[in-house]
Amino acid sequence: MTHDLVAALRPLLTAEVSAEAPAAGSEPGDLEQAVWLRLLERLKSDGPPPDPSGWLRGAVRAEARRTRRTTRRERPYDGEPADDTRAGPEQHVLTAARYRALRAAVRRLPGRCPRLMEALLSPRDLTYREIAGELGISQGSLGPERSRCLGCLRRLLAPEVAACEARG
Repeated sequence: MTHDLVAALRPLLTAEVSAEAPAAGSEPGDLEQAVWLRLLERLKSDGPPPDPSGWLRGAVRAEARRTRRTTRRERPYDGEPADDTRAGPEQHVLTAARYRALRAAVRRLPGRCPRLMEALLSPRDLTYREIAGELGISQGSLGPERSRCLGCLRRLLAPEVAACEARG
């Protein structure tokens, strides 16, 4: 029964949605799909309609009205709604991995470098005077010491960075 009903109603539904869809502001296929769904729901709950063609015309018009109401309520975005500036979860994971690799490399530095680099990387944003006080060295020697430690860190990280680059 369902196959016969669908086969009999298909040409009428195609004609009706082609006529109603432009005024409803929707695609004919979307409107047709909504009406087929309505018919299946009706078949499951109440059985086939007594006047299938009349029911179909009414269902198409009702779906077209619903679509028009929805279209009137929807407002387009003025700009792009996606916030591409915020990092996604994968970016957070990659950033955390780089941070862990940097901290591990800092711990492998020689001499006073680990303490100096930890102080420079501190979230407290210490001044040179505060760092010199914490490390017990003169403020004037922080710059050269920092340069030496950064050079060591670059040499330490060079093989890791080179391993991550794409090869062609």
